[in-house]
Amino acid sequence: MTDPGARSHLGPRSASGARSVPGLGDARPAGHRDLLARYVGLVGALLLAVAGYLGGALPDATTAPDGGPLTVTLWLLGTVATVGSWWALRAGAPSTRWAYVTVGWWTLPLLVTAPLGSRDVYSYACQGWIYADGGDPYVTGVAAAGCPWVEAVAPVWRDTPAPYGPFFVLLAALTVVLGGGLVGTLVLLRVLALAGVLAAAACLPGLARAAGVPPRRATWLLLACPLVGVHLVAGAHNDAVMLGLLLPALLMLVHGPGRRGLWVLLVAGTLFGLAVSVKATAVVVLPFAALAAVRGRPVVRKLLRDGGLLAVGVFGGLLVPSLLTGLGFGWLGGLGRSGDTVQWTSPSTAVGMLVDYVGELLGRQPDAVPVTRIAGLLLLAAFLPLLWSHTLSTLRHPHPHSYPYPAALIMKLLPWASACPGNNFMINAASRGGGVVLGGAGVALGATVVLAPVFHPWYATWPLALLAVAASRTGWFALPCALASFLALPDGTSLARLTKAPGAIVMTTLVLAAVIRFLSAHRSPRTPPPH
Repeated sequence: MTDPGARSHLGPRSASGARSVPGLGDARPAGHRDLLARYVGLVGALLLAVAGYLGGALPDATTAPDGGPLTVTLWLLGTVATVGSWWALRAGAPSTRWAYVTVGWWTLPLLVTAPLGSRDVYSYACQGWIYADGGDPYVTGVAAAGCPWVEAVAPVWRDTPAPYGPFFVLLAALTVVLGGGLVGTLVLLRVLALAGVLAAAACLPGLARAAGVPPRRATWLLLACPLVGVHLVAGAHNDAVMLGLLLPALLMLVHGPGRRGLWVLLVAGTLFGLAVSVKATAVVVLPFAALAAVRGRPVVRKLLRDGGLLAVGVFGGLLVPSLLTGLGFGWLGGLGRSGDTVQWTSPSTAVGMLVDYVGELLGRQPDAVPVTRIAGLLLLAAFLPLLWSHTLSTLRHPHPHSYPYPAALIMKLLPWASACPGNNFMINAASRGGGVVLGGAGVALGATVVLAPVFHPWYATWPLALLAVAASRTGWFALPCALASFLALPDGTSLARLTKAPGAIVMTTLVLAAVIRFLSAHRSPRTPPPH
């Protein structure tokens, strides 16, 4: 079956030679399929909300859902309904406005239910409480600090330092002070997450136009994804705040080269710095943002000039919260504890788990997980510079066959790389740079998610936010997001914990298949350029 998202978005050339993109500003009438998806998704959201009331991540239930089989059944039915509705329209909603209205309906039930899919929001509350009480959440775990809500925190995170930046700790402390108690704090943390989602949502049409993708498709792909409603809104994850800072910053850079003055670079850089000061993952986007900051062809002189101004803003966004809170950069030490959980959802961890299982059968204890995790991080460290080189080459060279190695190799390996000048990715020369940079940043976030030691379902929203506005084909990243929607129960129980051995086998098999594809692509002869 052909992926609807794989169809070309490019229309006929205009008199200037640029191609028009059907659907960039045009809407289509809503059909029966659209209405069915809207209302089935709404029913699914209501079922998820009811499952949250019965057995969500409630403060006094940290072991198992109170609702038992009924909760799990409602949760499964709701997830199937929302995922199916989202998937059915992945080629694009009838219009951007229709997508906004539909997602708004789906979100309302999730705003008034219990936290869903994770107990991290209680960790945020306790870390904010520590700072508001005069402590340092980067030195003391929430249990040792005496947080009054510690019993609501997942046991694995009660004795670990906070891995989040000082800007988010400051925001969490403000919610504690203004909330006046646990319920008020949770409400404000959810409002904060909703604000991040709304900020990201407002940027989607502009980013999509810059990349030559219909806004109605990009808006639907991100906002209607169940991962956003369940984990970013209902779960109140701070990933929403990070995206709410990243996307406006990127929009400022790709909106138009004639509008990027000194202040634009500084403000965009500050937003990037604040995003990193919420969650360190945002740093992966910065090298690609430097390419977007360049006015004109990206040469070394312009990279140093415009990228340097952007870097000034980034350092400002990092330093000011660190100095204002007095916490400094102690949060960097907490990043290493985020890998305390061992689950097969991370490919590198899954390989190590399977090696350990085989070793146990042979009477040995290889303890391979730390080794395979380091291997994954080394692979990521090698891949990101190559991807940046590929993105730079795409901006510099008008034809894919002129790309230097290793950019040409990356072209063979990544589905996103097929979206190059001359294919169905760009709208015209003016928007080409924005689309390439957004696509490169999206793939970088995707690689970070895949090669990191730990994967949680909401991590998939990082690359989804950028690939939704940049990729020419959708199935290759939409399918993993759909599958990730089924990985957690409403109370935060991870299904990966219940399927360790089978999951490790399946994930390792997928890793081996990817390695075989890599070797096959590397050995295949390069296609000669057309004459």
